[in-house]
Amino acid sequence: MSVKDRLIYLPLGGAGEIGMNCYIYGYGPEGEERLIVVDLGVTFPDMETTPGVDLIMPDVAWLEENADRIEAIFITHAHEDHVGALGHLWPRLRAPVYARPFTAAIARMKMEEAGQPIDVVRTVGPRPALTEAGPFRVAFVPVSHSIPESAALVIDTPAGRVVHSADFKLDGTPIVGEPFDPATWHVIAKEGNGIRALVCDSTNVFAPHPGRSEATLAQPIADLIAGQEGMVVATTFASNVARLKTLAEAGRTAGRSVCLLGRAMKRMLTAAVETGVLTDFPPILEPEEAAEVPRGNLMLIVTGSQGERRAASAQLARGKYLGLEMKAGDVFLFSSKTIPGNERGVIRVMNAFSEMGVDVVDDHGGLYHVSGHANRPDLEAVHELLRPKILIPMHGEHRHLREHVKLGLAKGIAAEIATNGTMLDLTGDEPAVVEYIEAGRTYLDGTRLLGAMDGVVRDRIRMALNGHVLVTILLDEDDTPLGEAWVDLKGLAETTRSGAALAEEIEAELTEFLDKAGPKVITNDDKIDEAVKRIVRQVTMEEIGKKPEVTVVVSRLAVE
Repeated sequence: MSVKDRLIYLPLGGAGEIGMNCYIYGYGPEGEERLIVVDLGVTFPDMETTPGVDLIMPDVAWLEENADRIEAIFITHAHEDHVGALGHLWPRLRAPVYARPFTAAIARMKMEEAGQPIDVVRTVGPRPALTEAGPFRVAFVPVSHSIPESAALVIDTPAGRVVHSADFKLDGTPIVGEPFDPATWHVIAKEGNGIRALVCDSTNVFAPHPGRSEATLAQPIADLIAGQEGMVVATTFASNVARLKTLAEAGRTAGRSVCLLGRAMKRMLTAAVETGVLTDFPPILEPEEAAEVPRGNLMLIVTGSQGERRAASAQLARGKYLGLEMKAGDVFLFSSKTIPGNERGVIRVMNAFSEMGVDVVDDHGGLYHVSGHANRPDLEAVHELLRPKILIPMHGEHRHLREHVKLGLAKGIAAEIATNGTMLDLTGDEPAVVEYIEAGRTYLDGTRLLGAMDGVVRDRIRMALNGHVLVTILLDEDDTPLGEAWVDLKGLAETTRSGAALAEEIEAELTEFLDKAGPKVITNDDKIDEAVKRIVRQVTMEEIGKKPEVTVVVSRLAVE
């Protein structure tokens, strides 16, 4: 019996969440499909669920097991949630990487930082240029977004055409980068047998009004800056090169010298200039030069729109940074939207500036910021323009995906929710769930990659919540205790309810246990470990209301 070829779609990140994008397409016999990967992105940790973690990225174990089937990796644009994991995960996949020039420049930086070869990143042009990857023919189609050279992918397969929208908005005047071109997409939709499947951005499906152009911000920002007397500081996403240009030009028009603070922002600007997507950015000063400029003639554009503690915004909020500081009468503009989950950090920075007498201005309901994603009416317009047979929402939390499915079904388009790990067969008239893959997370913790289930972060959280007790027990060659047990406390109250030393209370209980323990216990390290942990937690719970993590060290000393 012959096995029919099929076209599959599998998200490993970005479906059921916003961030950490990683999508797989496959074509061929079941279980033997040739594969392409679209994007390898990251999401960011928080102190509540992932303390100490540096980055979070998809678990690519399934891909690694099938690495010999991977034809290529395609990167749609240079946002961290699409390219940030490339250098860390590429060694497990080892496939050629394709991207447009600006994105390729950032991708090579990611590879170089991780000590990986940069020549595997190949620069490709926009449609009509095609990349052959096994049974796939892939074209990059320019779309507008909040970073230069964003692209949707038109993926042609023997089973039909798939459009992977990536992140996009309908913007005819994006300042930097290409506009969204309906005429091009009309041609793409009409070619051949049309579009079998549209895999589409869902971020702003709940936003009821059409999205606004980046160009609409220029005048309000210019008016705001022109009306200030003190120093003006503005922050936005480092990758939003168009916004950087708008802010810098507004500062220059107001007669101010402009200085950029923040490594990420400078890197993005350098990449944009070197790849030709930005040609006329206003001149900028170095920080030491800016420190000599009168406050009323200076504008800073800084990183840290999300309240990141090490970014320039937070540094300025804590005092002087690179010789520059904010004072009463200055203005700080957030030309950005706070990403859900980052509110505490942003508010902390805002309050710190307020205490200095600095006036803080936020996006004022869109006056100083516009989204880089298509709103609900824009999504409906794209559905109508492309008329796909199948709609698969991506790039959104579950509620976004579900609402987007409803939008498609209401228009008569077959649609399906596919969260991370859900493999769909797109070969038929309707998408069909055919398999569930384990789709976890990988943590970059310092210099090591850890699995989310490895227990490292779990133990870290437990210690943070409950403290830690180290117990050391010395036994001689006859398994007789040498002195009392020794206890060291970390992250716990040092005294009991009665004012006694907690460590001494625990040591007393443990010494009593050791004196009474029989040979079956005292000769078995596992039994000692179990009993000691139970006693420590009983004492600490009774005395201070905590059940700490406990580490037991049993040392057996041989007497010469």
